[in-house]
Amino acid sequence: LIRQKIVEDDLIESIILIAEKIISKKSAPAVIIVFNKYKTKERKGKILLINASKEFKSEKNKNILTQENIQKIVSVYKNFKEVEKFSKIITLDEAKKTDYNLSPSRFINFIEEENFRPISEIKSELNKLEEEIKNIKERIDKILGNI
Repeated sequence: LIRQKIVEDDLIESIILIAEKIISKKSAPAVIIVFNKYKTKERKGKILLINASKEFKSEKNKNILTQENIQKIVSVYKNFKEVEKFSKIITLDEAKKTDYNLSPSRFINFIEEENFRPISEIKSELNKLEEEIKNIKERIDKILGNI
């Protein structure tokens, strides 16, 4: 109910998901929520989601944000822009449709789609390999037969 009220009152400007082990050595990722009671006209009714969970440098048992990582996050936030697989601007209606779940990972997917080969091509390759195995076995049997 609180989350719904905050969204409906248009108080959230941005939500930034950062990698695990940055705030503490614990494995949970952290979220930065940027509140702005006085949004500009262009930002009213919108929320910028940034999924920066892949932006870090690993050091021993902790992750750190490099200057480059910070610059990327700040630049996207300041410019309030969408970057493929990194940020997305949603409307308050879109937030409502997800029951006010504003997790950036829900809206920003950076998993690459896999392209699968046709089954006929795979079957053909398997048949060739089976034939090759058969020929190799026959040659081995010939060699061993001569010993």
